[in-house]
Amino acid sequence: MSGIGKGVATASIGRILKSKGFKVTAIKIDPYINVDAGTMNPVEHGEVFVTEDGVETDQDLGNYERFLDENIYKDNYMTTGRVYQTVINKERNLEYNGKCVEVVPDIPNEVIAIIERAGKKVKADFVLIEIGGTVGEYQNLLFLEAARMQKISHPKDVLFILVSYMPVPAMIGEMKTKPTQYAVRTLNSAGIQPDMILARSNLPLDEPRKQKLSNFCNVAAQDIISAPDVASIYQVPINFEKDDMGNRILKKFGLRPRKSDLTDWEHFVGIIENSPKVVNIGIVGKYFESGKFTLTDSYISVIEAVKHAAFSQNRSPKITWISAEDFEHNPASLKNLKKFDGIIVPGGFGNRGIEGKIKAIEYCRKNNLPLFGLCLGMQLATIEFARNVCGLKDATSAEFKVASKNMVIDVMEEQKVLLQGKKYGGTMRLGSYDCELTPNTISLKAYGLKNITERHRHRYELNNAYREILQKNGMVFAGINQEKDLVEIIEIPQTGFSAKADKSRVSSHPFFVATQFHPEFKSRPLNPHPLFKAFIQAAIKK
Repeated sequence: MSGIGKGVATASIGRILKSKGFKVTAIKIDPYINVDAGTMNPVEHGEVFVTEDGVETDQDLGNYERFLDENIYKDNYMTTGRVYQTVINKERNLEYNGKCVEVVPDIPNEVIAIIERAGKKVKADFVLIEIGGTVGEYQNLLFLEAARMQKISHPKDVLFILVSYMPVPAMIGEMKTKPTQYAVRTLNSAGIQPDMILARSNLPLDEPRKQKLSNFCNVAAQDIISAPDVASIYQVPINFEKDDMGNRILKKFGLRPRKSDLTDWEHFVGIIENSPKVVNIGIVGKYFESGKFTLTDSYISVIEAVKHAAFSQNRSPKITWISAEDFEHNPASLKNLKKFDGIIVPGGFGNRGIEGKIKAIEYCRKNNLPLFGLCLGMQLATIEFARNVCGLKDATSAEFKVASKNMVIDVMEEQKVLLQGKKYGGTMRLGSYDCELTPNTISLKAYGLKNITERHRHRYELNNAYREILQKNGMVFAGINQEKDLVEIIEIPQTGFSAKADKSRVSSHPFFVATQFHPEFKSRPLNPHPLFKAFIQAAIKK
């Protein structure tokens, strides 16, 4: 079922195989008609992760990149919609030479072709393929059919692993194997027999349950791997290796056992387990409320980037979710922000909660509370500065569709054409873009490099017509995309001002940085993102 950890399991297996010296890549298959994840509601589907080559994907690709420490590309993500779109385009281009194009085998054959292309692109020894959804769902049958066909054509090169949930009902207190037994039988009905089972549960799998699964599911007991809940997802590869999972996989492929080198990974997990000092970070967002539940998947890359940076400083991050709308209904609650060491205002779309986020940014600016704005957070920091420092009281963004003379955030001309034609999917500024950093800035000090590349996902930009007045009042443009002449990073300086700055209008700040790009997409456990690291260092000092 959704959320039991298929993505983390896939990423963890990848990390283990990489630690044995193999080249590994991973693919996510989503059984949605959507062509990509860009048009999906983040509350329902989770974060939209963006690759280097500008594809909007499922959040699991973020886990793949973080665990493998490798970039993932376009062909590593497919949906039902994308596969059908490709096949239809081929048919229109006469690439089937007049043959009748059928759901089977042409759709599964296209799936197989994409998988092979993704593996060849990076010359991978292993291609890990995660099929989303639940066994037995109608919508993923074609992907299971592709997997069955691959097994027939390459019987020694294909391995199936089932990730299944083992519930422990509170009123019974016993781990139940029956759901997994039925999952295996349902998988059998699609022509697939699992070679291994990952038994997900809140508790470790015991021997009686392992034997029962072995007997009823036709899987060797040693190929049933215990996958209990852990405090951190980064412990999962180490847990899997306790059952020698990596070498079990190699044996099934007829390969010799290899020793895993997880030394750096184990050191990182050791820091996680032994960081008694806490850094308190508040995230002011709007995509984490679903009924009575708090869902954090909408900001998963931000969360993980905070963790990477905090653990690099031997701190345990305590993250608190703050609803931006609360500040709109009760402005007095802004004073609660003072209990945090730092505040993050992440990305998003639409005008819900916008004024609350602006109030939070204003509080951080005036009270010297470290602030890190991401994408929309950068745009709102610009609006707040324009309103309250530059005196442009009606400053706003064209995205919010309000009447104003001062659109300090506006849409680019090329984007206006797309919006007028209602071309929304996959048309934002997406993927990796160059950025040149400004001397004597927090950002340049953090990166240690003048020229960087970062990933984007947005349609609106800082309006260049307002750069002069913003800069005159003390804002620093710390990063510029020279090709399009676009502002990528804004700062309030830690000390001193530019020559044009009016010192009476704004004071120095310990950390006030906001980026138009999404730095969280490039943070890795063993290589924290420089700006997140600098933010956490400022929060610790506070």
